[in-house]
Amino acid sequence: MRVIAIDGPAGSGKSTVAKAVASRLGLGYLDTGAMYRSVTFAALRRGVDVDDAEQVARVAKRLELTLDEDGTVTVDGADATIEIRGPEVTRAVSIIAANPAVRDEMRRRQREWVAEHGGGVMEGRDIGTVVFPDAELKVYLDASPDVRAARRSNEVTELSYETVAADLARRDALDQGRSHDPLREASDAMVIDTSDLSVEEIVDLVLRELP
Repeated sequence: MRVIAIDGPAGSGKSTVAKAVASRLGLGYLDTGAMYRSVTFAALRRGVDVDDAEQVARVAKRLELTLDEDGTVTVDGADATIEIRGPEVTRAVSIIAANPAVRDEMRRRQREWVAEHGGGVMEGRDIGTVVFPDAELKVYLDASPDVRAARRSNEVTELSYETVAADLARRDALDQGRSHDPLREASDAMVIDTSDLSVEEIVDLVLRELP
């Protein structure tokens, strides 16, 4: 079973690269960040306080979630593809992602997805360190803060560059500082600075590492 783990902070190029690698290898692709965003969306939709760990965990366990190959995300029967990328979810997702019970549930679902698909390319923040520490290849993508903020501000046009940069810095601190499964490089990960590389160049580097 072939599993490729791609980790890194927001704006590092994880999604674009993971999709391209999956396409080149003929494997399924899973955006685990979308899973945490979906829990956040569901909690906010139900009026649950994101700081209420017990209630949020209950939401995660009961969540009906479908991630389609075309990128459509369905949460409790509703198309949430656009909403999970909105500013409200973005501001709250790191709080929910730090909830140990939520991480346990999402990890279970991620491993279940891989078992059902017979492998895949997974991107997130703890794939190579926690979810699949025995992955065939572990990649950690990063880029300069300015580049990451510029990329993300191009995606979130309703927010200014300064707001996006501040949000990224805050999220980095939360993701790297949480006690449960923090964002970090796996000791045996291939680390790539994507600041000045094209998607094709990054994908070629990743594929060259495969046996």
